[in-house]
Amino acid sequence: MPSGAVPGDARHSSGTSSGDSPVESRGERKERTRRAILDATLTLCHESSLVALSLRQVTKEVGIVPTAFYRHFDSIEDLGLALVEESFASLREMLRDVRRSGPTYENIIDSSVQVLGEHVHSQHDHFAFIARERVAGPPAVRSAIRHQIELVERELAADLARLTDPTYWTTEDLRVLSNMIVTSMVGTAEAILSSRPEAEEAIVEQARTQLRMLLVGALRWRSTGLG
Repeated sequence: MPSGAVPGDARHSSGTSSGDSPVESRGERKERTRRAILDATLTLCHESSLVALSLRQVTKEVGIVPTAFYRHFDSIEDLGLALVEESFASLREMLRDVRRSGPTYENIIDSSVQVLGEHVHSQHDHFAFIARERVAGPPAVRSAIRHQIELVERELAADLARLTDPTYWTTEDLRVLSNMIVTSMVGTAEAILSSRPEAEEAIVEQARTQLRMLLVGALRWRSTGLG
């Protein structure tokens, strides 16, 4: 049986097992199978894009029949969309934690880079999935990734708005600055993923330097049409 197999997914059980341990409820079994499908997909996508993945490969890896797959996802593309949502949910929550700590305009860069580095390691497979699928995935998945990146940019722009003088900054210029910062962070994450461990420190330091350069320019920026 495959390592990710979920025995008994298509069978109904009740009562207790021979070892007198409680049997999972239907909801618990369903969630366990869904988790197994997601994890198996991340594993199978290590070497190729989602577009090359077949339903047969996924179900074989998990140890379920195709009908069991369709109880959780409508298609491989739908499965990919769920992985995109999952991949960004924890990152955005971690970035919210940075904001809750009350960062200043000067230290928000260091805090964000630190969070990014930690998240790349703790959620390595998810970041690797996003890095591949944002350029080679199905159109709907690529679109979903762009949308999630835009959400991160909007949240960062809202933070920057609270840290800047509205006399000098327009909303549009804050969004441009936010886009530049997030684009740099995405590039940093992808560089960490593709590098050797001994090179990571230099990559992170370069990211800090780049973002600080942006900050120096931002502190002197004056949007046109104001004042």
